[in-house]
Amino acid sequence: MSADLNPSKAQRPGEELDLAALLPWLQQQLPQLQTQGTPTVTQYSGGASNWTYALKFAEQELILRRAPRGKKAKGAHDMVREHNLQQALKPHFELVPQMLALGRADDGVLDSDFYLMEKVDGFIPRSHFPRSLNLNSQQHRTICQSAIDTLVKLHSVDITQTGLTQFGKGQGYIQRQIGGWSKRFAAAKTWNIGSGKGVISWLEANMPSRERQVLIHNDFRLDNLVFDPHQPDKVLAVLDWELATIGDPLMDLGNSMAYWVQADDDPVLRSNRRQPTTAKGMMTRQQVVDYYCQQAGIECEDFTFYEVYGLFRLAGIVQQLYHRYYHKQTRNPAFAKLWLFTNYLLWRCQRLIRARARRSAA
Repeated sequence: MSADLNPSKAQRPGEELDLAALLPWLQQQLPQLQTQGTPTVTQYSGGASNWTYALKFAEQELILRRAPRGKKAKGAHDMVREHNLQQALKPHFELVPQMLALGRADDGVLDSDFYLMEKVDGFIPRSHFPRSLNLNSQQHRTICQSAIDTLVKLHSVDITQTGLTQFGKGQGYIQRQIGGWSKRFAAAKTWNIGSGKGVISWLEANMPSRERQVLIHNDFRLDNLVFDPHQPDKVLAVLDWELATIGDPLMDLGNSMAYWVQADDDPVLRSNRRQPTTAKGMMTRQQVVDYYCQQAGIECEDFTFYEVYGLFRLAGIVQQLYHRYYHKQTRNPAFAKLWLFTNYLLWRCQRLIRARARRSAA
């Protein structure tokens, strides 16, 4: 991947890989590395989730993923599951990177489970599309369509015939998500945010009667996709499968829409944008939902439940980060005012709920 399209940076202090322990293990697992010397190690930005490194050897470059240090929620940062799910999915969904090796904390190599995978060269859309590509509005639109087509393709994988059902808990996904995020939100509450009880009660009372079972990504965003710089609307890979499970596809789409900021949104939402979804030619949220349902062959007369769920889930994620800051478990200054965004997301939920009530009364 060219340095100007998806750059990695120097390893963050305290997060450096122990090459003295790692390199012999790598050379044993991948004998072709034995003649390629010591790699140059860089790290990708972020760090709230799993830590991701690029290992550049003389003749090839690899990606290493490991869990962060410190206390972890039960089931979070499960590198073995993330590796195994991608390995099982790869034969049926070619956009998964190739898994190369799995290491365990018990091996004494690193202080965490970790895995190695191929590096897929391309560009990842972050806040802006790479200027060097000089994309136009029509290309923006086709990139958007390709991303949604990729989600539809993922949701069409036959989980029964492929043995992927082992990565889920069966029926009841929607109820588990509402109950789980309600509990997590309550546990992360601080004095300066709303209770969220009105939103939770509405979600509990409006759960859809129909639940579909497919493999869902659970964090499907443009900045988790790798595109081909020579054919910008071609998706080369889908990254970050930590949260993937068996669940309802419209819940997956609702999660995605929580991050989808459009050009006419208010300044608060636009200032929290992480994807280039405000670029000229990009679809609105409603256009994305309509296009997805058309391509997937799903009828959805009212997407409000899924949109409110996605926003409430994001409020829970944001509040968990602020809760860590409030209790001095992190001093990251970027977390200091997240409580404001939590309240904002609850407000957006309430606004959607009121709009649906007005439509129902009309």
